[in-house]
Amino acid sequence: MPTELLDYLTEHFYVPLYLVTWIVAIVRYRRYFDTPLKYFPMIIIYTFFTELLGVLIKYNNNFQFFSDGRYAWHNVIIYNVYQLVFFIFFFGVYQKVLHNQSLKKQIGYLMGICGLVYLVNAIAYNPLHNQMTYAHIIGSVIMVYIVLSYFREKQLEQLPQPLKYNLMFWVSTGILVFYSLFPIISTIYLLDLNIGVQVYFRPLLLTAIALMYIIIIFGLLISKRKAFR
Repeated sequence: MPTELLDYLTEHFYVPLYLVTWIVAIVRYRRYFDTPLKYFPMIIIYTFFTELLGVLIKYNNNFQFFSDGRYAWHNVIIYNVYQLVFFIFFFGVYQKVLHNQSLKKQIGYLMGICGLVYLVNAIAYNPLHNQMTYAHIIGSVIMVYIVLSYFREKQLEQLPQPLKYNLMFWVSTGILVFYSLFPIISTIYLLDLNIGVQVYFRPLLLTAIALMYIIIIFGLLISKRKAFR
């Protein structure tokens, strides 16, 4: 297992970034403790432990959800649950951050649609053994729409502090970097293109994950409490 775990961490180089992001988020917590992002450290450490549990299930027989040996390594359910939790968390954050009442209502409706899509996907494809790819794609598109709406609103506002000191700006930028690519790459995988084509997209996706968390770390380091609105 140690060798397999090392190989996993080498391949998934972005995983330590989750822990680093969480540490920085805790150190800088006073800058946003009373904002809609006050539970942000929890979602970050949840991300880290989701990946850690995924490794344990895949490489250690003592950690498994299924007694059937054929499925002992299946860990997809934890990622399906994680992605839904991630979407709901940030939909709720943006619903509080945005000032436009119409957009707030839209997010409420979109949250309901996202939940319904996940339910339908779970009925159609067993989430214990299958990635809920269709739901992830829809959720990602909704996320991108909401983030772009946030940027649009900020562009039209008269801000007392430069936007570059607003933590929400950097979190949104990181989210946009990843979730702009994620539904495109997921759709390509659904099309079941030649493996020679697909192999080029995984490094791109992993790089997007790393960029997302590097951007968030940068935002945590330079953000100012007064700039958060």
